[in-house]
Formats: sequence, structure tokens, C-alpha cells
Amino acid sequence: MTLPPPPFGSAGEHRLQQQLGTTERAARFYDQQVRPCLTPEMQDFIGRQTMVFLATADSHGECDASFRAGPPGFVHVLDDRALAYPEFRGNGVLASAGNMTENPHLGMLFVDFTHHHVGLHVNGVARLYRDTDLRSLHPTLPTDVAPGRSPEMWVHLSVEEAYIHCSKYIPHLEPAPRSTSHDAARPKDSNYFTGLGTAPAKPSAN
Repeated sequence: MTLPPPPFGSAGEHRLQQQLGTTERAARFYDQQVRPCLTPEMQDFIGRQTMVFLATADSHGECDASFRAGPPGFVHVLDDRALAYPEFRGNGVLASAGNMTENPHLGMLFVDFTHHHVGLHVNGVARLYRDTDLRSLHPTLPTDVAPGRSPEMWVHLSVEEAYIHCSKYIPHLEPAPRSTSHDAARPKDSNYFTGLGTAPAKPSAN
């Protein structure tokens, strides 16, 4: 008798589970940990987080990882199956948002390094909205997400699955005091960037 496919996970991971003999263990994880929506505890957790890691890919499957940060609640939970976060003016590349226009699947990883030492994976389908358009649909969106900055657009995520990341190997980090100077945290030596291959070397003086 052919069993129905598991409700979560990709065909590739299920094939590997069969090959490596982890199918039953994975099935317990899917059953006990993975949810098709955000539980109240997950919603509270997201509302306290100040950063999130993003995973996107373009239409060819070429991946990109990125990072977003803001005050607690900058990722706004709309309901148990949807959340949204703002995109502000940046370097103009729009790598993550550009990927979403080709491939709307978005993975988000919230990690609490300082208190509970747990992570939360939220995967789903993303859609880009102008600020005014999303506010017309969701008037409860915060208006002061970041003082002095206005969102250029919002990323709306329709949640497909969410699950907790094991805390066993999440390191404990102590938050450092934030500098009062905007430039204080920037490396002063442009050779630092040259060494990383992200900026040209200074022209020699003649």
C-alpha cells in the first residue's frame, strides 16, 4: 500500500530520509514541531525580535541570504497566517525583493541569541506591496517602524509552515552598547574593504 506523502517537507528531503533511515524520526518532527500557521507563542516571539535572516532564490534557483533589523515588532504579525515587514531605502540593488518577483518563496529565520536562545523558521509565499496599498488592506500596520524612515515597500508573507529551531547549538551573545555616532561603527581604513574585494584600492599619489 502506498502511503500518502508527508504534509511538510520537500521530495528531496523525503528521499534522503528513506536512504538514511530517518523517515520515522522526521515524521515525528513534522507531527510535533511543524505548524501550517503561527501559534500564539510564535506570534509573541516574532513581536519581540529585532532581526531576521532571509533566504530567497531567483527563477533559476540561484540563492541569496540577507538580513533585516529594526525595533521590536518591525516584522508585524497580521494574523496567524500572514506577516509583513518594511523595506527601506538602501543601496538600490534590491536583491531579495528582486528574487521575490521571480520566485515568491521566502524563508525567514528569527534567532534569539540573548534570552531564550531559540530560533523560529517561517516559510511561505511573499508578495511586494507599496506602503499605501498594504495599509489600505491592513490599517493596523505600525506607522513608526523606524524613526525618521518611511518604508519604500512592504513584503507580505503568506505563511505555509513554521517551526522552532533547536536551541542546543545557538550561542549566547551579550548585546553591545550602541554607538551614538552613525559613523563610529564603520571601519575607518578603506583597505579593510579592499581586502574583502568590495572596493577598489586607493589611487596612488603622483
